[in-house]
Amino acid sequence: MHYNIMLCLGESFVVRAADVVRTLRQKIIAVCRKLGIGVCLRTVVLIFCLTFFWVQLHMSDVADNEAIQILAKPDGLLDANDSMLQLVPQHLHKYLVALHQRDRPHQAILPGNASEHVANTATSLNASEIRRLIDQQNSKQAVYNEDVYGPLQNDSLVIVIQVHTRIMYLRHTIVSLARARGIENALLIFSHDHYDEQINELIQMIDFCKTMQIFYPYSIQTNPFSFPGESPDDCPRDITKSEAIKRKCINAMHPDQYGHYREAKFTQTKHHWWWKANRVFNELDIVSNFSGPILFLEDDHYVAEDFIYMLKLMVKSCRVACPQCSILSLGTYLKTYNFYGEAKKDILRVIRRQQIFAAELTPPSWSFKIVPSFSHYDKAEISQWISSKHNMGMAYNRTVWKKIVDCADTFCKYDDYNWDWSLQSVSNNCLSHEFKVFVLKAPRVFHIGECGVHHKKSCFDMALIAKVQKLLSSVYKYLFPDKLEVTYAPIKKKVLRKGNGGWGDIRDHELCLRLVNHQW
Repeated sequence: MHYNIMLCLGESFVVRAADVVRTLRQKIIAVCRKLGIGVCLRTVVLIFCLTFFWVQLHMSDVADNEAIQILAKPDGLLDANDSMLQLVPQHLHKYLVALHQRDRPHQAILPGNASEHVANTATSLNASEIRRLIDQQNSKQAVYNEDVYGPLQNDSLVIVIQVHTRIMYLRHTIVSLARARGIENALLIFSHDHYDEQINELIQMIDFCKTMQIFYPYSIQTNPFSFPGESPDDCPRDITKSEAIKRKCINAMHPDQYGHYREAKFTQTKHHWWWKANRVFNELDIVSNFSGPILFLEDDHYVAEDFIYMLKLMVKSCRVACPQCSILSLGTYLKTYNFYGEAKKDILRVIRRQQIFAAELTPPSWSFKIVPSFSHYDKAEISQWISSKHNMGMAYNRTVWKKIVDCADTFCKYDDYNWDWSLQSVSNNCLSHEFKVFVLKAPRVFHIGECGVHHKKSCFDMALIAKVQKLLSSVYKYLFPDKLEVTYAPIKKKVLRKGNGGWGDIRDHELCLRLVNHQW
């Protein structure tokens, strides 16, 4: 019975649609007779383009909403994982599936299973044992797969990835790296602030290029009850300075500019970033003679298949178009990037020229969408470096790093627990010339991490990863352009920023400066 009802409804819809088309055709013929064939054709073409454009956006929204709804349902999670595994070549499934889950891969990448903040090692090893293992690893400077892929060459690529505990994101980051063309010539350096055997096993499984692991030795994990971790004698974050003085807590005299006391979970990220760059440029034997740019990523970055090709193309183009550019940027944040930006502008220009701002033709509002368009695929922009826009997928060489280190006092004493805002302060207040950046308009590095240190509530991982995979699949034909078209962003007035605080404790300043001089 339901089938018959649906059949009748379908036939009714077809008849009504045919009537609408017949009526529309008659009206178009009548208008053409009045206005002339030229105006008529232009009008028809314009209406067709607008209709097609609207349908594309609508279908994209429907597809995205359906995917999110499926992923949000508990009974749809297994299907979502199967679908995601289907997007990844079979030989790379091993990076998405934990050893103990190989017999049930459909459960391997569930948000509740794979995004766990790993802590198994911490419960089985005490801090002193972890420190000993870290010291051993850092002293060995072991490079894996060098016997297969040969020594590092000066035209190779060095990629440094900052890793915390989010193994699910790291799995997808590794999969995206494995799919990149030219990755066999790269060296991946994973920099950890948490020692965990599960993460170590995942990294040591990598067989598509050379790899190396380094471990930040002054972490919360290795100092759980003392600085740089949190001591019982530290001041609570929100007490007043007068109350802190009465309590005689250790850092009573050094709240931040907003009156708050340090939180180790926030200060650690800036310390780790600073230590990592110093370690790579100044202490690792394998890169001691490397003069090329080093690319810095994080464990929740997803790269396009042509990101290495594009970085080399940027280096080549930059020599001519912007020799004064200090930083190359391959990434952006999905929520601030509109892949249909140029198409929207083009449609609006057409509408203005035709002067048909009729209510029924008013273009729809554009919010955050990822649609199958890559109109900026071969464009790059020269701009002032802005921390909130250009802090992802950054590449720079040893010369630039030396300029940053020369401004260590500015970086280490700026009251902001974010490394990128601190680097902005270096650019604005210490350098003789502010950083200029050579940035891709169509990013090749994407931020997939919604579950981080700033998220107190449960959050959702899978939908964003699926969106990035869908985007890269749909724009594959636009990757690997022959050349870059370079534009210049307008120079904006320098804005002096106050900083976000969280970095008022003098002990953080001292540790930061000692890391440069290797005195800690």
